[in-house]
Order: sequence, then structure tokens, then C-alpha cells
Amino acid sequence: MILFAQLFDNFCLWTSVTAIFLAQFVKVLWNFSLHRKWNWRWFYLSGGMPSGHTSAVTSLATSIGITQGFHTTSFAIATIIGIIVMYDATGVRRQAGMQAQAINQLIDDFAALLHEIRTSKLNLEHRNRLKEILGHKPIEVFVGAWFGIFVALIMLMVWY
Repeated sequence: MILFAQLFDNFCLWTSVTAIFLAQFVKVLWNFSLHRKWNWRWFYLSGGMPSGHTSAVTSLATSIGITQGFHTTSFAIATIIGIIVMYDATGVRRQAGMQAQAINQLIDDFAALLHEIRTSKLNLEHRNRLKEILGHKPIEVFVGAWFGIFVALIMLMVWY
């Protein structure tokens, strides 16, 4: 029972969880403002504005810095992990998404060619498309970072 009480009393954990949930909700609103259509899948999808992963790690690092000190090993660990997450989001995952776009275009072009020459009985209409939005543009990570810091500061005022 004490373990659960400690878990629910963990400011840094709940600040980070709050940041990621709020960032994912903001994605739904952001995409509605762009497309004028509600798409609740953005609540759990990766990629898009703002970066939920970045929001989570920056709010974690910020809340650790606020509660334990910016000179602590815990803050250093959270900060380095945050930098790695942000690098991965703008680098590796973004490139993988761009590759998925290219592959999906090749599949579409191939299907159109097959349809045009009518030599194949393959049904490519029901194929699984690769997820193209895997990573983030640098601006999405930048906004996610500031969003996470902002959530940590708001949670500090609410929590204490």
C-alpha cells in the first residue's frame, strides 16, 4: 500500500505523464485546425505537432531540476535521455517516415501500372500502407520541448 502512495505522490512522474497526455490532446486540436476534421487517432499516434515524447522528457527533466536541483545526477540523466529522444525524433524516425512515403508512392505507382496494363490479378487495394509520420520536424520538437517545460511549471504551481 505504501508503494502505491509513493507512486501517486511522485511529482516528476505525474508531471511527465500529464505533459504527454496534454501534448497528444493538443495534436488532435492542431490537426482539427489544419484539416477542419476531428481525427482522434492523433491522440495515440507518433509524429505531429507538438512532439509528445519531447514534452514528456523535457517536463521530466524540468521537474527533476525544480524538485531535486539542476546540479543533480538525476537531472543530468533526464536531460541526456531527453536530448537522445529529441535527436531520434528529428533524425532516425523522421528519415524512416520519409522512406515510408517513398515506398508507399512506389506501391501506388506499381498498382496503377498493373491496373493500366491489366496483366495481373493482384489485389493491391487492401495492402497495408506503411505509417509515414514517425518522427518530427525540428519545429515540432522545439514546440514539444517548450510545452513540456511549461507543463512542468504549471504542475509545480498546482502540485505544491
